[in-house]
Amino acid sequence: MKPLYLSFICLLIVFSCKSEKKETPNKTKETELSIAERIAHAHGYKNWVNVEKVAFTFKVDRDTIKGSGRSWVWFPKNDSVYMKAGTQEVRYSRKNLDSVPANVDKAFINDKFWLLVPFQLVWDTSATISEPKKVESSINKEQLEMITITYPDEGGYTPGDAYDIYFDEDYLIREWTYRQGNSPEPSLSNTFESYQDFNGIKIAIDHKKDNGNWNLNFTDVSITLK
Repeated sequence: MKPLYLSFICLLIVFSCKSEKKETPNKTKETELSIAERIAHAHGYKNWVNVEKVAFTFKVDRDTIKGSGRSWVWFPKNDSVYMKAGTQEVRYSRKNLDSVPANVDKAFINDKFWLLVPFQLVWDTSATISEPKKVESSINKEQLEMITITYPDEGGYTPGDAYDIYFDEDYLIREWTYRQGNSPEPSLSNTFESYQDFNGIKIAIDHKKDNGNWNLNFTDVSITLK
């Protein structure tokens, strides 16, 4: 695989590209939150209703080489997006994708999925989520709760994928394992660490592999409330 810092296309982590679903929570009993909702709320989901703008830069660092990154500004209320990657700049509305370069929206869905996966558990209503069970996590070998979110075999940019999501007693995500096409073997495992609070929304800034020489991370993060 080419290093991810070389080009706009190479920065795309295709296994995280999911179709964008209507951002409304799964229905639950009034007196009880689902596991997905508990995880989302632990990361500040109650504040999402007030979010006007999300800005961040997605990049991957390998060893001592720093990735150049893709920068995004997203206005979720009208679903408009601005992207800058190197010399390329694109502004578009996700309500009209006909004139948008295919890789741009695919990259946006990918990068936003990494940034806001606790909320995607609630937003992605077409996916199925397993019951939680206590297991040993894949990287740090901690005893954590785990759920698996599995996407349908059709629709979206990369259908059929599954993610094993490990979370602690406070419902904060600590690791995940991606399994392409719901394969029994892991395709990639990463940590969720360096959590920071952005106007009440908690985001893991660093996502490292077990060898420590690869870090998918976010910079220039800001969340603007109305």
